[in-house]
Amino acid sequence: MTEADFRNLIQAAGQMRRLTDFPESDFWAGYARGLRRLFHGEDFGTAQEHELWLSLADEADRSRHMRGVGYRAGFAGTPIPLAIAQQKEPA
Repeated sequence: MTEADFRNLIQAAGQMRRLTDFPESDFWAGYARGLRRLFHGEDFGTAQEHELWLSLADEADRSRHMRGVGYRAGFAGTPIPLAIAQQKEPA
């Protein structure tokens, strides 16, 4: 991922977070964090934090679940249109 790609996706995720309500706003918060981990690698957060964020997608709590799903999408570098589709899929 180039720095330009990263900046564009982070900016778009921030806009999506501001434009959406719960639980989608939690998805975009997780997405942005996942993008940061993807772009910066091990310099962003610890391995333990990374594992925790990945595991949130399996949580029953809707807010934590959406953050985890978003984190996984961001960490995978999922383009915004596909990420929008992922956040709307039933858990």
